[in-house]
Amino acid sequence: MTTALDVIRADRVLTVVRAPRIPDPLALAEALAGSGIRTVELTFTTPGVLDALRAASGSARAVLGAGTVLTGDQAAAAIDSGARFLVTPGIRAEVAAVALRRDIPVVMGAFTPSEVMQALDLGAAAVKIFPARALGPGYLKDLLGPFPDTAFIPSGGVNAANAADFLAHGAVAVTAGTDVVAPAAVASGRWPEIAARAAAFVRSMN
Repeated sequence: MTTALDVIRADRVLTVVRAPRIPDPLALAEALAGSGIRTVELTFTTPGVLDALRAASGSARAVLGAGTVLTGDQAAAAIDSGARFLVTPGIRAEVAAVALRRDIPVVMGAFTPSEVMQALDLGAAAVKIFPARALGPGYLKDLLGPFPDTAFIPSGGVNAANAADFLAHGAVAVTAGTDVVAPAAVASGRWPEIAARAAAFVRSMN
């Protein structure tokens, strides 16, 4: 079965949605997937995220995941609501334990080499380098020296202007945030605008 990480690797991008509300999660997922970003991370910073996951998981094209997962209970609830992958902002052992037990990939946030090793020891399928803007694309190349087989996904400060540079420096994928899914656009349901931004972001990676 195709895993969420397979789709992330194939598309080389996922999007993380942070918004005060998502009026139509399924329409959002379809707009993104139809524009080339099939992997969609809905975060626990959005009220009602579990309901949104359940609604959006009805998409035939999108792969839904949960982000900003901080506890084992959140991890289990997200998986039960349709999440096919989990993302943490930092090292969260109990989230990793639930993910491994449920056979769901976890992308664990890290920044330093020591944190990367912790994430890998806990079974992370990929490591999210956050905040990526702090040291830029060259930092990924440096990390690949001691960790050549690690799937790194930069997040935070990645946009259409620098996505290709992060990929050229060894990222397996990049995270598209407000550059594609601006909170106000999501909250007001401006799906054509979001689809256009997603398509532009995908073009920028080549």
